Amino acid sequence: MAGQQRVTVVTGGSRGIGAAVAVRLARAGHHIGIGYERSRRDAQETARAVRAEGVHAVPVQVDTSAEEQVERLFDTVRDELGPVTGLVNNAAVTGPLGGFTRTPSSVIRRVLDVNVLGALLCARRALLEMSTAHGGEGGSMVNISSCAATLGAPGEYVHYAASKAAVDAMTVGLAKEFGPQGVRVNSVQPGAVLTGMHAAMGDPDRAWRKAEATPLRRPGEPREIADAVAWLMSDEASFTTGAVLRVSGGV
Repeated sequence: MAGQQRVTVVTGGSRGIGAAVAVRLARAGHHIGIGYERSRRDAQETARAVRAEGVHAVPVQVDTSAEEQVERLFDTVRDELGPVTGLVNNAAVTGPLGGFTRTPSSVIRRVLDVNVLGALLCARRALLEMSTAHGGEGGSMVNISSCAATLGAPGEYVHYAASKAAVDAMTVGLAKEFGPQGVRVNSVQPGAVLTGMHAAMGDPDRAWRKAEATPLRRPGEPREIADAVAWLMSDEASFTTGAVLRVSGGV
C-alpha cells in the first residue's frame, strides 16, 4: 500500500479507544470516516482533532448491527473521502456488569448484535471495497477484541467475553481468506483501559481496581491501544496478518 491514499473507517470512533485510534491514524496520514452511534458532539470533536492533523474526516451516525446503516456509512465515506483502504472494527457494547444468570436476554442479544454481527457486516463491506478480487487495491483491517476473550470475564460479562472470542475467530478466518486478495486482518486485545465504558457498565473505578492484578500495576491509556492499531495498519506490519496482539499490561 506504499504511496496509496489511505481512507480508514473507524467504528465507535467518537470517544475512548475509537477516538484515540482516529487521531493516531490521522497523524499517520489516513483520512478518517468516523462511525458513531449516539453522540454527534463527540464525533464532531473527534473530526476536528483528525482535521487538525492535516487530513480529512467525515462523521457518520451508524448502528453497526443494521446492514442498511453500515452500507450508508461506507457509501458516505467513499463518496466524500475516496475508496476505503482500511477498517478499525471498534464499535462494541457490554451492558451492565453482573453474573451471567442475572443478565437479561435483551442485553445478551444486543451485545451479540453489535459486537459480532456488526463487526461481520462492517468487515464484509470493507472487504468488498479493499479486496483485489472485487476491484480494490488491498488494505488492512484491525478488529478491537478484548482480553476477556481468553479470560472469560466470570461474574462480570461472560456474554461480552464470548462476543470478543468470536471477533478473534473472525480475524483469523478473514486473514486466511483475504490474504491472497491483498488484505491483512489483525486483532488487538486491550486490557483494562481508562475510558468511559467502565462507568457505562456501572463501575467507574473498575480500570483502577483491575490494575492491582496487572503486572504493570496500572490501567492502559487509549493512546497506547491506538499506537498498537496504527502499527498493525502500517507498512511496518506488512508481513503481519491473522495476529491477535494483546495490549494489556501483562494480563
